[in-house]
Amino acid sequence: MSLTTESAQNVAHVLTEAMPYIRRFRGKTVVIKYGGNAMVDEALKSGFARDIVLMKLVGINPVVVHGGGPQIGRLLEKIGKKSEFVAGMRVTDPETMDVVEMVLGGKVNKEIVSLITHHGGRAVGLTGKDGDLIRARKLKIERHAPELDATEIIDLGHVGEVESIDAAVVDMLVGGDFIPVIAPIGVGADGCSYNINADLVAGRMAEVLKAEKLILLTNTAGLLDRQGALLTGLNAHDVDGLIADGTIHGGMLPKIACALSAVNSGVKAAHIIDGRVAHAVLVELFTDEGVGTLIRA
Repeated sequence: MSLTTESAQNVAHVLTEAMPYIRRFRGKTVVIKYGGNAMVDEALKSGFARDIVLMKLVGINPVVVHGGGPQIGRLLEKIGKKSEFVAGMRVTDPETMDVVEMVLGGKVNKEIVSLITHHGGRAVGLTGKDGDLIRARKLKIERHAPELDATEIIDLGHVGEVESIDAAVVDMLVGGDFIPVIAPIGVGADGCSYNINADLVAGRMAEVLKAEKLILLTNTAGLLDRQGALLTGLNAHDVDGLIADGTIHGGMLPKIACALSAVNSGVKAAHIIDGRVAHAVLVELFTDEGVGTLIRA
């Protein structure tokens, strides 16, 4: 079936608009945090894998860091284990950590690798335990306890934060024309495994790899003002003001902090984009308008 003249012109417009961006980002590394609806909707999953393959084909080096909280929750429910959260983080005892490793390092990671491979890419799945990639330390949460007039230390179990990243194995894979797919599990000096927030891992990975861009997929249109309009083209000063006046709050705070840390550490730009939009990564990379919030230093 042949294209109409109008359709052909639209295709040509898209290709010509993308060309300068392809030229600019060729040979550069882009770290993408993959999560939210884009990980559970079948059409979006397939579209994301195709986008990653296309990026590699035009000479960009994508590095994928993924989450998997809903998938972990479903398996815990199946085995009759209740999920408990403190400050938005899952309390992770040794049994829960076993489930986290099974889901993130096994099922979810390998599904993403398989999808990318199905669409013609060459992906390799890793956790932070492979090649000593992610060194973790136990995350300590402090909360003020008014009844004690003191600070309470909350033990979340095997929940960690990034202590350091040795990206040698990632560099080796990228140099071999592979696409790394990374589950956010690290190992501590104590030899224990730790579950780490995927946004934080993606941000630190972008810093260490000196990435051109950090892209965080979310279930929102990006950062919105108080009237619900999308904010973009922000710098550190703008973000500080939006935090101070309460525009940025709740679950968006750690994403923004992660994006700011990345751009302040040398990453050229961070993008918070709507993973519910088909081909959101390509639209953000290769068009003038984009589909989310852009943050620069």
